[in-house]
Amino acid sequence: MIRLRGVEKKYRRGVEEVRALRSVDLDIQIGDFAAVIGPSGAGKTTLLHILGCLDLPSGGEFDFDGVRVNKMRESELVTLRRKKIGFIFQQFYLIPGLSVLDNIALPLLFSKDKGANGRGAKDRVTELARMVGLGKRMHHVPAQLSGGEMQRTAIARALVNSPELILADEPTGNLDSANSKKIFDILHQLHQNGLTVIMITHNQELAARADRMIRIKDGMIEV
Repeated sequence: MIRLRGVEKKYRRGVEEVRALRSVDLDIQIGDFAAVIGPSGAGKTTLLHILGCLDLPSGGEFDFDGVRVNKMRESELVTLRRKKIGFIFQQFYLIPGLSVLDNIALPLLFSKDKGANGRGAKDRVTELARMVGLGKRMHHVPAQLSGGEMQRTAIARALVNSPELILADEPTGNLDSANSKKIFDILHQLHQNGLTVIMITHNQELAARADRMIRIKDGMIEV
């Protein structure tokens, strides 16, 4: 699914050049469940942004499903993200005035697929709300939800376009241990159902439950 070879990411901070990623080689296979761990500033989020096609490498090769991402136009990157990748962030990024159902459905507003807002799509949104345990909270707005419920809403939103890959950036970072376990269990179930999952986490206990651990330090993958 994903192949990185010699990937570099550099950016400028004032007069200083920062090398966020250094000669990264990484393969992610279909069906992987990988946890990315490392100290703050190690390059974890930069790596996730590259993998999610939110940013492009400064150097090296990045292939997604056999296509060279480095050479894609922005419109092609948008299409790839929309169709194949679901994002879950530490901050929930829910729209305050929208219900759980409307927040889950939000990506469908930007979909160019026919029927994205038809009866079938509405049924899917409801099904996703129930799948993440929000069947009785579907018409509540974010202010009426707990942190765990908001993150479950965000997970359902990430799934609404039926992605092949889920990228989760510290999805349990704002949650207590009980809710962290619930969120991880949902991600694990998605993996069991065939999705590829890559999760950044500082939680060593949760990371150890993933199928593989990718350690990163000073912008380099530790082997």
